[in-house]
Amino acid sequence: MTGSPPVRRIVTGHDDAGRAVFTADDLLPVTPIPSGDAAFSLIWTTASVPADNNDDTDGREREAGLTLHQGSVIRIVDMLPGGVSPFHRSSSIDYGIVLSGAVELELDDGAVTTARTGDIIVQRGTIHLWRNPSATDICRIAFVLIEAAPRIVDGEPLADVMG
Repeated sequence: MTGSPPVRRIVTGHDDAGRAVFTADDLLPVTPIPSGDAAFSLIWTTASVPADNNDDTDGREREAGLTLHQGSVIRIVDMLPGGVSPFHRSSSIDYGIVLSGAVELELDDGAVTTARTGDIIVQRGTIHLWRNPSATDICRIAFVLIEAAPRIVDGEPLADVMG
């Protein structure tokens, strides 16, 4: 995909004496996903919440789907011009920070709102889709996803929907 710049990731940690050190400072690619509507760059994951700062695993190396069971994920999502995701829902709370461009958030009842640069979306396990209304500009969003208990309706948990 052209036009999707890499993401700079800076990670800190500790040396053997407990002093703060930089453990990574790298440029990460933003890679198109199979559906073709967006490109992702996984930045970091944790295996648990609360996170364990004694785990020296590079969080980018941990296998992660959209969310990580009992953990957290941060990724950059570039919604491609005109791109539309399928409707989906995960048992997570997702914080989306629009870094550039605009994105439409549509809910399953047809309600739509537009988030623009600087806007923050708190997605609480609802079924939704993303749409980039621009024909020319990528919309870059930073997403932090943390596993959550599913919403209960009529005594039953709402199922994850992976579009």
